Amino acid sequence: MVFKFLKRTGSDAAPGQAVTTAADGSDSAGSAPEESFVSHLVELRDRVVKSLIVVVMVFGLSFFYAGEIMHFLAQPLQDAMPAGARMVITDSSGTFFTLMKVSFLVAVLASLPWVLYQAWAFVSPGLYEHEKRFAVPLIISSVFFLLVGVSFAYLFVLPAAYRFFFAFNAQTGADTMQDIQKYWDFTLAIFFGFGLTFEVPVVEMLLVKLGMVTTQQLREARRYVIVGAFVVAAVLTPPDPLSQFMLAVPLCFLYELGIWLAGFVRARSRSPEAQADEAS
Repeated sequence: MVFKFLKRTGSDAAPGQAVTTAADGSDSAGSAPEESFVSHLVELRDRVVKSLIVVVMVFGLSFFYAGEIMHFLAQPLQDAMPAGARMVITDSSGTFFTLMKVSFLVAVLASLPWVLYQAWAFVSPGLYEHEKRFAVPLIISSVFFLLVGVSFAYLFVLPAAYRFFFAFNAQTGADTMQDIQKYWDFTLAIFFGFGLTFEVPVVEMLLVKLGMVTTQQLREARRYVIVGAFVVAAVLTPPDPLSQFMLAVPLCFLYELGIWLAGFVRARSRSPEAQADEAS
C-alpha cells in the first residue's frame, strides 16, 4: 500500500505522466521511490507534530478552565440529584486525575477537526478525484456523528440514568452523596459508548465503498440489527427499559440512515472506469 501511494504521489509515475530519462539514456526515476519515501516520512512527521502541538495547547487551556468545564459536565447529575443531596470527593488525590481526564477529553474533541485535516492533507495528494469525493464526506460525517452521540448522551441519557439510580436510593431512606470521581468515570464510559455507536452510518458507508457488503445486504440484515441494537443498549446503559430504549431506537434510525448515505456516497464517488462500464 505504501508503494502504491508513493507511485501516485511521487515523481516517478503519476497517472498519465511520462517517465523522464537522463541524457545518457538511463531511467532518471530509478532513485525516485526511495527519495519519495523519505520525503513522505518527513511530511508525516511534520503533520503529526502539528497535530500534537494543537492537542497539547488545547489540553493546557482546558486544564486551566477544568473547574468550569467540570461544573458544566456535572450539570446532568446536579439536575437529577434529589433535594438535600450533594456531590463529594472521597479521594483528594484523585481530583487531579479527574480534572486531567476532563481536560484530555475536551482537548481531543476540540482538536479533532484539526487532526483530521492534517491527516487529509497528507493522504489527499495520493487520491484520485473520485476517491476524494468519498473521503471528504467520510471525515466530516465521522466528526459529526461523534459529536451528536456525545451530545445525546449528555442531554438525555445521563439525566435519565441518574434519575433512575436516585429513585432506588430513595427507597432505602439513606442520605444521598455522589462521588464526583465515580460520576466522571461513568460519564466517560457513556460518552465513549454513545460516540462509538453513533458511528454506525460511517461504518456502513465504508463497508459499502470497500465492496464488503451491498446496500441490499444491509437491508436484508435489518431484523438482526434491531435485535442487536437492544442487546448493545442493554450492555451500555443502566438496566432500565427507558435508557435501553433511548439508545436502541436511535441506533435503528442510524442504521437506516447509514443505508441511505452508503448508497448516495457510493453513487457520487464512483471511479471513471465504473461509470464507463455502466454506460456501456
